[in-house]
Amino acid sequence: MGFSLWTLLEASLLCLNAICILNEDRVLAKYGWSTVNREFDEMPTTKTQILSLMKSIRTVVKYPLIIFNLLIILIKSLTG
Repeated sequence: MGFSLWTLLEASLLCLNAICILNEDRVLAKYGWSTVNREFDEMPTTKTQILSLMKSIRTVVKYPLIIFNLLIILIKSLTG
């Protein structure tokens, strides 16, 4: 299996799935990656910017990702 556009597409799909299913309360709070104690008057750190990016990805990509997953499953089941 070589590097192609299809494998890049599948890898990006897997990364988006991982971001969308990652629960902030159960998983990220154990390691101090929670936005619960965030104050708005302080400068945003890299960690809070990453958490904000993850939250916005979850919000925007949730429903198109379901359709995209179904499409990939259908293609994979038809082509083998």
